[in-house]
Amino acid sequence: MPLINGKAVTAVLLIALLLVILYCYVSQSYRSDPEAFVTRHELHLVSPDHLRYKQPSIVQGRTDVVAVTPWLAPVVWEGTFDSGLLDSIYRPKNITVAATVFAVGKYIMFLKDFLETAEKYFFVGFRVHVYVFTDRPNEVPQVKMAAGRQLTVMPVPSSNRWQEISARRMELIQTLIEKKLRNHTDYIFCLDVDSKFHGRWGTESLGGLVAVIHPGYYRNERSKFPYERRPASRAYVAPGEGDFYYCGGAFGGLLQEVHLLAKTCRQNFEADAKVGIEAAWQEESHLNRYMWINKPSKVLSPEYLWQDFKSKNPEIQIIRFSGVVKNYADIRPN
Repeated sequence: MPLINGKAVTAVLLIALLLVILYCYVSQSYRSDPEAFVTRHELHLVSPDHLRYKQPSIVQGRTDVVAVTPWLAPVVWEGTFDSGLLDSIYRPKNITVAATVFAVGKYIMFLKDFLETAEKYFFVGFRVHVYVFTDRPNEVPQVKMAAGRQLTVMPVPSSNRWQEISARRMELIQTLIEKKLRNHTDYIFCLDVDSKFHGRWGTESLGGLVAVIHPGYYRNERSKFPYERRPASRAYVAPGEGDFYYCGGAFGGLLQEVHLLAKTCRQNFEADAKVGIEAAWQEESHLNRYMWINKPSKVLSPEYLWQDFKSKNPEIQIIRFSGVVKNYADIRPN
């Protein structure tokens, strides 16, 4: 008597055939889906063999700041990571990091300092592609970039209102990811042009969804945060809600995570516009609403976007990226 009868064999073959068909369908759908992403990112962190570095401790370290959120995301401060160890882990992955910067109107004046200081401090030794959105492409400065680093100018129309420039950033970031970055970029950071780098910004900042704590509010109670407080807005954060107040001028993460953030914020902004609402701080308000619900997997301390007009508080041991002093009346169109 055979161990498996003919009907059982037929059933197994049919199941196998169905699985093959399903796999082919899913694979084809994934390749043709404009929302699909291919990423080389690996969660498995491999350290080079015999790499020597200072022994970690879980009982000694910084005691003046909190280094983890209530949902267990790291908060990155100077003294909480080993840069050499992290670089040695990520360098073999051959990652590509994109950065977007908007230099519209008179904001073009800040671009040279931004680019030159990025060459000194932003993911040095890694592949970096900077995308400059500007209505003045002929005024983009020539900055010598290291091997593996490049710049692409993305022309955009001018605007009579700085709020419109701010509001369109999410749309432009979403489109850039869909049309140019998919399948060959791992991480993206979206940064303000009227800022410059003063210290290392590197692999310690990598994560799924990465937020930066706003330097103006990180010591305040949440009731003082400038969230959008009108319930009719899609950016609404109710009293008693919210974790931190995050910067609209610096955020990032894995390409697919930032794409989802940008797409959602754009949709919510457009839904508000249809009923005549503009959130208090445009895309920053929508970003804060998004990150209240979709918790960032890594939070960067105010070291990663300070303000030049502020003196350092004791817990700020290093300033990595900072907004420059400027007269908004001179540079904004309204």
